[in-house]
Amino acid sequence: MELEVLLQNRRTIRAIGFDDAPFIRRSGHPVGVAGVVCANTRFEGMVWGEIQPDGWDATDILCQLLLGGKFLPQLHVVLLDGISLGGFNVINLPLLAQRLERPCITVMRRQPKLSAIEYAMQRLPQPERRLEILRQAGPIYEYPPFYFQVCGADPKVSAQVLKRLTDCGHVPEALRLAHLIAAAVVKGESGRQA
Repeated sequence: MELEVLLQNRRTIRAIGFDDAPFIRRSGHPVGVAGVVCANTRFEGMVWGEIQPDGWDATDILCQLLLGGKFLPQLHVVLLDGISLGGFNVINLPLLAQRLERPCITVMRRQPKLSAIEYAMQRLPQPERRLEILRQAGPIYEYPPFYFQVCGADPKVSAQVLKRLTDCGHVPEALRLAHLIAAAVVKGESGRQA
């Protein structure tokens, strides 16, 4: 069912929010990724995977965690904490939306400084390829308090969906919980900021 119809009819929206776990740069160890499923703001389940830090497998791993699994048929939207996981393992947002056949939204806490991101990427292999994947995600929309990129849904509708999926603060509950759980798995306790 389309997001706009769900909003109009005040139906439950099921989302999965993905965030990466804290990791030590240049350690070579895989980075944990938590995916938390929420019905509106109520926790319903989760998936866990691992990606390579500053690698190229984030899009594929997220697809593997959902395709053929029990959660995908129930989901209406996929939320990401930013466009990359594990440093600069950049997610191909249009490809993710196409493969999962769901709208995909990357949510940011503030307007990113693209010049700083480009500078940081220059220190990694194939920076131009990373930047191209980043550009494919499209424009960054600002609907206070949200900054986001979206593939597969209208930006205005997406902003309303983000608002519906947020309990308090500026982060949808699925992303907030993914952040807390990923930190707790690695550090033994959740962090202060979510």
